[in-house]
Amino acid sequence: MTAHAEDALRDVTLDEIRAAADRIAGRVSRTPMLASRSAARRVEETAGVTLGAGPVADGQPRLFLKAEHLQVTGSFKPRGATNRVLQLTDEERQAGLITLSAGNHAQAVAYAASSAGLVVTVVMPAGASRAKVDAATAYGATVVLHGEHVGDTFARMEELREERGLVFIHPFDDPAIIAGQGTVGLEILEDLPEVDVVVVGVGGGGLISGVSAAVKQLRPGTRVIGVEPE
Repeated sequence: MTAHAEDALRDVTLDEIRAAADRIAGRVSRTPMLASRSAARRVEETAGVTLGAGPVADGQPRLFLKAEHLQVTGSFKPRGATNRVLQLTDEERQAGLITLSAGNHAQAVAYAASSAGLVVTVVMPAGASRAKVDAATAYGATVVLHGEHVGDTFARMEELREERGLVFIHPFDDPAIIAGQGTVGLEILEDLPEVDVVVVGVGGGGLISGVSAAVKQLRPGTRVIGVEPE
């Protein structure tokens, strides 16, 4: 096991998440908490739970959405990518970066790298969304399309990484990525300190890992629930 792999297995501390928030400030957006009556109605229709959706408590549990769709590049991903890129050593910066992604992480790393004046190669599946390919390219990435499945894409990324001596920016399995995503949790608690339940979408796991680390260390009684498509 490499030193990096061992590091990825440890817990992310609250101090690391707070440091990430300071590090990425001004490079990513602090997104608002929004009330949504339509989302509240959808929860009531599907789960039978009545929720308030206004800014004022009315005796019902209230639902708020953390508007990460308003984040730069359109997702939460730049938080972790920016935190990781800003901690690169001089040697890593000179080597150049590589990552793989179907879209959101590709855009995030391209944005973070270009903001730091670095070169990045992004390997994406051949069937990746043209809009996301174009966005990654617009942020300055060199995009390589390869493979119909993630295994093929990953294998090509590994080939290029070894051939060129590039530094791999993992989409989720990296403490710096997780700490950056954890800034979502910090902002939720700053804006809604009495929150009882935080529901987080789960893909690779970087977001829920970071949010859980922040929320549970600051407000242990708050439940954090992960959800993913069936």
